[in-house]
Amino acid sequence: MTAIDPKAVLGDLSGGRVLDVATGTGGFVRFLLDGLRDHAEIVGIDANAERAAAFSEAFADRPDVRFEQMDALHLVFPDGSFDTVCVSNSLHHFADPTPALAEMLRVLRPGGHLVVNEMYRDSQSETQATHVLLHHWWAAVNRLRGEVHRETYERRRIVEIVDGLGLADLRIVDLADPDEDPHDPEATAELEAAIDRYVVLADGHPELQARGATLRTRLREVGVRGATQLVAIGRA
Repeated sequence: MTAIDPKAVLGDLSGGRVLDVATGTGGFVRFLLDGLRDHAEIVGIDANAERAAAFSEAFADRPDVRFEQMDALHLVFPDGSFDTVCVSNSLHHFADPTPALAEMLRVLRPGGHLVVNEMYRDSQSETQATHVLLHHWWAAVNRLRGEVHRETYERRRIVEIVDGLGLADLRIVDLADPDEDPHDPEATAELEAAIDRYVVLADGHPELQARGATLRTRLREVGVRGATQLVAIGRA
């Protein structure tokens, strides 16, 4: 999303000691590095040990960034041990996000900042809807494999979840890149490859494989832009 300025989103936020929960390969860590005024260190945690290699490779030149394998529902850190805690595009990967958010608040020091970034499914353009539909199809295939992967929330539900945390000075920003090319050849090729992988994973489920074929056609004809995401920032 090239038109998005991370500094404008995060404001003049000094990160201090930062925890990025369900970090994956560290996509949101890059956003934090570009947007925070400063930080002491960034720790990315994920339950999937297979993410470690890609994360470590991505930040090999950053001794201030490290990965730890950990369950978001059972963080091993002491209470109040981070100045900033973040979670990006992962609320819909929890059967119930409430316990995970409670853990994040537990390890956040009083007065520290919680940052929640989450894509949503409603009020999207036609090209953004391609992204949402692809994501929901991937989620359906992942559920076949026993993974917790729900469809993305509506915007109002994300706001309700964040409002219920009792944060002070809560600020909400919607992020989208209107200049993103919906027919970018590189992005299209990557998504076609992802469709290929998920069609294989959906073997034995012809209805899901048919959805993949339909989405491939949509990708080629309509195009795709990243779905709008909501960023909420507040103090504990």
